[in-house]
Amino acid sequence: MEPQGSERAERFRASVQAFVADLVPPDWRGIGALHPIERETFQEKTRAALAERGWVAPAWPREYGGAGLGPAELVVVIEELTAAGIPSGSDNDEFGITMLGNTMLRWSDPTLLRRFLPRIVSGEYVFAQGFSEPGAGSDLASLSLRAEPHGDQWVLNGQKLWSSGAHKANWTFVLARTNPDAPAHRGISMLLVPLDQPGIDIRPIRNLTGEADFNEIFFDNATTELALVVGEIDRGWTVAMTLLGFERGATALKAPIRFRNELDRLIELVRERRLHRDPDIRRRIAWCHVQVEQLRCHGLRTADTLIAGEEPGPAAAAFKLLWSEYHQRATELAVDVLGLDALTPAGRSSPNWFHTDDPGAPNSSASWTSVYLNARAGTIYAGSSQIQRGIVGELVLGLPKEPRPAPTATC
Repeated sequence: MEPQGSERAERFRASVQAFVADLVPPDWRGIGALHPIERETFQEKTRAALAERGWVAPAWPREYGGAGLGPAELVVVIEELTAAGIPSGSDNDEFGITMLGNTMLRWSDPTLLRRFLPRIVSGEYVFAQGFSEPGAGSDLASLSLRAEPHGDQWVLNGQKLWSSGAHKANWTFVLARTNPDAPAHRGISMLLVPLDQPGIDIRPIRNLTGEADFNEIFFDNATTELALVVGEIDRGWTVAMTLLGFERGATALKAPIRFRNELDRLIELVRERRLHRDPDIRRRIAWCHVQVEQLRCHGLRTADTLIAGEEPGPAAAAFKLLWSEYHQRATELAVDVLGLDALTPAGRSSPNWFHTDDPGAPNSSASWTSVYLNARAGTIYAGSSQIQRGIVGELVLGLPKEPRPAPTATC
């Protein structure tokens, strides 16, 4: 199974490869080989170069800061940048462009698009996601953040949790309950809320690696304009499902390439430790190879879906389930190969809270152990494995809904 690119797409691929060659030095091994300060500088330089070409959001119309590329060319840009170990934007672009911007193009009117999309591309507006709450994670419809209309504004009260990158953002898109009398999945709206205001308190949460990449956001009479609703008022659940489809669809194109790169590093680590003749290690490496190839095929299928002009559907849940559970086992193998060195990590840690370390990263014990710890969360964030299995069962395989527990009797 290989992608069947058009002649035009392959010519475009050559132009992307030429762009990459001009951007990086001759001895380029990937952004992971750079010192942290050099990495930050290179990422800013790259994002500016991509934004100038419209490639930060390649498929968006030119009037909104994109390049107006078709699906086939979009796939080419993602493949070539990922394979070269070049970031396609800032860390928060996953939220502002991949998730929010693509969803707004589907649901918002031109006035809102003209106001927000060019500023997201330029980097003036930096977004974080505000979905989960202390009582609403996998059961997102149980959210309780309230948004009440007051004059020409919404007034928001409540809390969001696990908001990755909120400490770097100046805006957030939130799901809020705008009709408390409606059933759980109704009466929810997606609102755009500025974070730089007195009614917002962002509190970082330290994770297993010792970093603070995600946050709590508290809303205490915070406000946003009444017009800043993505889609229709009280119809935010449908909008949110569109957004989650875009999130998982983009991941299916990038992740297999990164996992292949990471597996090559793992094989190199096994050889360095002279464990390549160990039968158990060889069996586990073979299993990882099969899984990465399976993920690659899922990515190609997603590419075909996009090229056909279709939006990523519920089948993307299967991909999320596969990669998150694969990555835990692959990084467990790396820790086993490191042995006692994993207890005293040394060297450079991964700067990423999501997926793998960067291409070109050193095979240090700190790199592998930090990715191993982050991988523990992979089966929880963006929908837990249980939720993904439910989506695949109900919406892909047509199985009946999972029965809910009977309500507990009260005296």
